[in-house]
Amino acid sequence: MSAALVRALSLLTKPAREAHLSGAQTTQHEALLCALQKNQTKLTEHLLAGGELDEARQLLEEVRKEVSWFCSDTEDLTWSFVQECLLLLLCLARHLTSLLEAFNQDPCHAAPNPRTPEAAPPLPPDVLSVAQQKTLSTVLQFLVTLGLCPYLAPGVGVGLERRSAFGAAVEGAVRREVAPPCEHRLLVTTTVLMEVAAVSSLATLVFTRHLGDLMAALCQLGYRPHRPEGDGAESSKGLTVEERKNCKQALRGLLGRVYQPIVIKELLVLQGGPKVAAGSGGKGGKTLTQTPQWLRRLCGQLLSERLMQPHGVQAVVRAILEGAGGGDSDWRKCDAVAKILATCPQQSLSAESYYSQVCPQVLELLHFKDKVTAEQFQRVATTVALTMVQDQPEFAHRFLLSPLLSPLQHCVAVPEAALVAEDISQDAVPEWELTRCVEDIYKIYVVGNRPSGTLLVALGDVVPTIFCLLCFTKQNVSHLRAPCQEILLWYLSHTETASALSQLKGLCVLQGDGGGVAPGFQFAPGSEGGARLTRREPISDEDDALYEKVSGEQWRVECLVQLLTEMKDSDLPGDFFLLLLQDLTDLAAEQQEAEQQVDTSAMTLLELEQHLVGCVHGHGQRLALLQTLAVMCERLPHTLLLRKPTQVVGFIESMLHRACVGVERGSENAVEGQTLSMGMGLIATLLSGAAQLSAEDYSSMSRLLGPLERVSQQHPDPVIQELASDLQATITTHGAYRPGSVINAAGRYGAGASTQAASQPKGQNTSAASASASSARTHSMRVDPLQPSQPSLGLSSTSNSFSPHSSSGSAASGPSTLQQNAGHGVAESCADMKEQAQGSACSPPHKDGELSVHKLSGMSTRSSVSSALGPTPQKIFSEWLLEACDPDVPTRAMALRALTHALREGDKEAIETRDKLLVLFLENLEHEDSFVYLSAIQGLVVLADSFPEQILQRLLAEYQAGPSAASTSRGRSLETRLKVGEALMRASRAMGDLAPHYGRPLIGAFLSGTRDEDSSVRASCLSNLGELCQRLQFSLGPLAQELSSCLTALIKTEKEAEVRRAAVHVIALLLRGLSDKTTQVLGDVLLELYRALKWVVRSDSDEVAVLHAQLALEELDDVMRTFIFPQQKLEKKIVVLP
Repeated sequence: MSAALVRALSLLTKPAREAHLSGAQTTQHEALLCALQKNQTKLTEHLLAGGELDEARQLLEEVRKEVSWFCSDTEDLTWSFVQECLLLLLCLARHLTSLLEAFNQDPCHAAPNPRTPEAAPPLPPDVLSVAQQKTLSTVLQFLVTLGLCPYLAPGVGVGLERRSAFGAAVEGAVRREVAPPCEHRLLVTTTVLMEVAAVSSLATLVFTRHLGDLMAALCQLGYRPHRPEGDGAESSKGLTVEERKNCKQALRGLLGRVYQPIVIKELLVLQGGPKVAAGSGGKGGKTLTQTPQWLRRLCGQLLSERLMQPHGVQAVVRAILEGAGGGDSDWRKCDAVAKILATCPQQSLSAESYYSQVCPQVLELLHFKDKVTAEQFQRVATTVALTMVQDQPEFAHRFLLSPLLSPLQHCVAVPEAALVAEDISQDAVPEWELTRCVEDIYKIYVVGNRPSGTLLVALGDVVPTIFCLLCFTKQNVSHLRAPCQEILLWYLSHTETASALSQLKGLCVLQGDGGGVAPGFQFAPGSEGGARLTRREPISDEDDALYEKVSGEQWRVECLVQLLTEMKDSDLPGDFFLLLLQDLTDLAAEQQEAEQQVDTSAMTLLELEQHLVGCVHGHGQRLALLQTLAVMCERLPHTLLLRKPTQVVGFIESMLHRACVGVERGSENAVEGQTLSMGMGLIATLLSGAAQLSAEDYSSMSRLLGPLERVSQQHPDPVIQELASDLQATITTHGAYRPGSVINAAGRYGAGASTQAASQPKGQNTSAASASASSARTHSMRVDPLQPSQPSLGLSSTSNSFSPHSSSGSAASGPSTLQQNAGHGVAESCADMKEQAQGSACSPPHKDGELSVHKLSGMSTRSSVSSALGPTPQKIFSEWLLEACDPDVPTRAMALRALTHALREGDKEAIETRDKLLVLFLENLEHEDSFVYLSAIQGLVVLADSFPEQILQRLLAEYQAGPSAASTSRGRSLETRLKVGEALMRASRAMGDLAPHYGRPLIGAFLSGTRDEDSSVRASCLSNLGELCQRLQFSLGPLAQELSSCLTALIKTEKEAEVRRAAVHVIALLLRGLSDKTTQVLGDVLLELYRALKWVVRSDSDEVAVLHAQLALEELDDVMRTFIFPQQKLEKKIVVLP
């Protein structure tokens, strides 16, 4: 039956041949009418003939009798053709419906249910073949073209003339003046198509091509207002109320049934486009019919309803963005849809109800996993959120930002359900919520990057929590670390300076309790690399609780300083540093006032307790402040702390204020005196012509006049008073009056500050340490007078390693220094070099053509400036040699590093004394302080890099000398041998391409060292061997057999676990260094190494050795995969024939 009905429809829509069309002057619409009439006649003949169409004819007659809309006496051939098509299509739909009902009621009868696994499920009877679907598509196209589009009002839908040139022929063939009326024809066609679309197999054909036409027809039938009389014969007979109601219901059902993005697209098309077609300015341009107002309002209302329903926002976004290919048009589409979503429609009941429904859906757009979809939706959601915040800040804060930040807010105010939960392991805030919250904040704030007051205020409330989360992620491996850091950097960069400074003080517990996490809760690692908020296990021991509190605060400070390190182009780190210095001065003044005014004798016990608690809190604040300052001075470079002239002046002002507090108190100690000297030395250096100062710079320096005046009046030293008064005069006159004392002070304080810092006695309190750190930092930032091209008040970013920072007095105290060094066990070679350095130090200075400061002996002696005289390079190098033998650890280590720097820079004096420097570095290897012996190791590495043949031979001799053997000087201890081995390893690492040339003796020494009695030496030799072998490349070939035998023997026979680990690690380094050359260099021993690694994995009891073996096997697996399956390269080989 289905095939017969489709056959009948095929006969009805079969195209007619041109030979059958009579007359040479036939117009297009006449040819159309002729073809339609011939097809109808042919169909009637086939139906009357019987045969395969007999059943179809009977069903067709039954349906024709049932329907009331069939008009047999119509004079319009097009409508007669449409009626036949509608009847046949209706017959097919009813037949398929009956078959489906029978199939669903008795599925076992329809299929025998075979039990073979290859059997497919039974095919539903409404499934159509490809040819049948093609025929039905043609029929539907005829119905829409002849029975629906001609009867749409102007401006409703897309007219036929806009679709193809055939539209004009259709318009000429349709006769609207004959019965039945146009509205009746449109109603009949629409009703039949909706009934046909009730069958699922036919609905796909109807909706995929003709959804917009059906929606246009239903809108016109149900919502078009009645026109006044005399508007035309086609509108004289309208629809009944019941028919209009049915059309409205059908439209609602259709909109709810179809995929929503498609519905929204069609509604946008119905709503209308431009009023004038493209190119209308020319002669042949056509003016588009404007969409009626009633249809525009209707489409707007329907679009608003689509938007307000669940997942409506996603449907709107998909409707506009689906199929976008990216580029500028994609950006414009995203911005357009964002503006649509951010604007409350007129049809909404209230703005509050609209935003309460839309904002949660906007946040859901951020959570898609598909990469392309997520990128587009994220762009739309970010733009919508930022536009809402800008246009509707109150609603955006309530319905958008509060839900967005709620997981972080719950970390501070834990929900009641989590507080009363009996299960301690239950998460107060689960991992997925925190992860989603941080990612959403990053997308809206950082990626959107449109700061506003509402956004910053809302984010500022959860900044402590984000910082706590950052501190937690820095202790673990977490994917939340980068977004948390970017969010904090974005906030600190865009918020006001006062708010940022307040937040920073709160984060390092200088203001409030730091916040971030509710008491009794903590962050814990999540199962997917994130974090979750859980209950903290109570700590019964008070010492453990105190230790955890102190270490936590210290870690917060370190994380905060690391965060400030990333703000390289911001003034905020310097402003925060100056604020802390000002707070330090204020705390010192408050402490002095409190000690002078408080009388505890008249207090009650309660008042005394409150007073003591306040004092303890004040001490805690001071310690936290000092700790923060110390970490900032240690970790942050001066170019970040003081990056502009006003910050330099502020730093000096803070130093002077802090020194004035001690002067007024009358208890100035060494640190405060050093601080005052450093501050005045800096001012003198700036004013002595080291840099060209502008009027603006002098204006900023006017803030120093008050502290300088206090010093000139209150300081007990008349020299300091005079200098402060002269500095005042110089600043006031903008450098026009510059006394000689200012120039002298620039040399005395600027060049001698580090000597004062180095001579500071040990055992200072935390305040002294902080001030000393600040002074040292300031000394490294002093202005170089040899750089006249420096900007105003600019500070040199680096200090000369050989700047004359030690006075002649320190050189003159050589004998006493020698006695101290002897007490600390320094060798005679050091004493020889000190004597040589003293001789060089006593030599008179000579002219070198450069402007420098000549320092006289004694700290109290006034210094003078000479443009011709200065310290010679020999004297500078000799001072470093002197300090390299100093018993003070920082001084010695600094001197060793300076000598290393001189060797690296190719200093002539250092190269000439390289043998003595070698002895000096070797002697300092025995020092117990790591700062000293690591500096010596670095010096040996630089020597070996500059003079490899000589130095490597000496180091090998020292390394091979056993604990009881005699070397050139004396026996080497085990620890010293390991340090020499460390120097050899670093030297081999620095060889680079020269490793094959100089590495042979090293390999021999390391291989022999694997037989040493001490396991530490054996492990050290293996470690050095691995570092060297991975750089030898093809030069390793002749030694491969010997190396393999040594490693496999150690792996299988060595008793010490650390030696076996080192042997396995050598194989891993070897494979990693050779990479794709492994099969060429180690081809003969590769199988032996593979078996040794497999033996370790199966038999070794040490887990670390097994782990190293597994890593080595992975390296070997990568090598062999690359060898067996090389990368395919598309290349063409061109051979030039002779």
